[in-house]
Amino acid sequence: MNSDHVRVASLQYFIRPVQTFEQFREQVEALVETAADYHCRLIVFPEYFSAQLLTLGNLKRPMEEQVRSLARQAPRVVELMRGLAQKHRVYLAAGTVPMMDDGDEDRVYNECFFFNPDGEHGVQGKLHMTRFEKEEWKISPRSQLRVFDTDFGLTTIAICYDCEFPEVVRAAARAGSHLLIVPSCTDDRQGFLRVRYCAQARAIENQMYVVHSCTVGSLPTVPAVSLNYGQASILTPSDFAFSRDGILAEGQPNQEMMVIGDLNLRTIADSRSGGTVLPLTDSVHSQELAKSLEVCYL
Repeated sequence: MNSDHVRVASLQYFIRPVQTFEQFREQVEALVETAADYHCRLIVFPEYFSAQLLTLGNLKRPMEEQVRSLARQAPRVVELMRGLAQKHRVYLAAGTVPMMDDGDEDRVYNECFFFNPDGEHGVQGKLHMTRFEKEEWKISPRSQLRVFDTDFGLTTIAICYDCEFPEVVRAAARAGSHLLIVPSCTDDRQGFLRVRYCAQARAIENQMYVVHSCTVGSLPTVPAVSLNYGQASILTPSDFAFSRDGILAEGQPNQEMMVIGDLNLRTIADSRSGGTVLPLTDSVHSQELAKSLEVCYL
């Protein structure tokens, strides 16, 4: 298998009410099976894709309680995704699920499980909480950034809002990461564009591929995910060797679909050493310049 080339699938995952966990399972299984049929080696689900399981519970409870109820179902979701990664021999970035702290059930994190084809996994927690996560859902941030070593190279995960902090992704790129996965869940166009524009910026400034996966559809009875606005995409640096406009592939906004594209990771390495511009290399200079900041009074 050529480790320089990898076919990826980024989901525009349709959030819909479910009557049973089995309905949720069937939706997830069908999507992974479809991506595997297209010979994708990496499949990316969006942030909070399992939120549709909230419709199995009492929707009149405060959201803080509902999220903790959802976290109690996380082990079933994790085992489902582990089994699918093993069955189809794929890498699976399993969106995110709320996870309870091992020693404190009141403390909940937003976690992305990243499975390899053997079902082994690493976890990247969300590092920056949005206001509704912090103030209404009472979700806590993690404090560890990770880079995952796969058979197609070093890969990083920036969960939704985390993509809006360039220092985080820059640190991963300097460590050798050439692929960024961005699972997101945004309720309106403004929120979506904040993540999308920042994802494109991360691709350009770090000379890396970005795979952005989004939720679409609606759960009208569930606050914070009552609406979803999304458009999955596979983004590239902006240079001659890459796609026009820096967009390898993208979906139709707010439709249930899957975006598929082939990544040539050798092109990333060549771009970082011989591109028209070298922003990742030259960022070492900008880091030094930041230390020399001074205020000029006029």
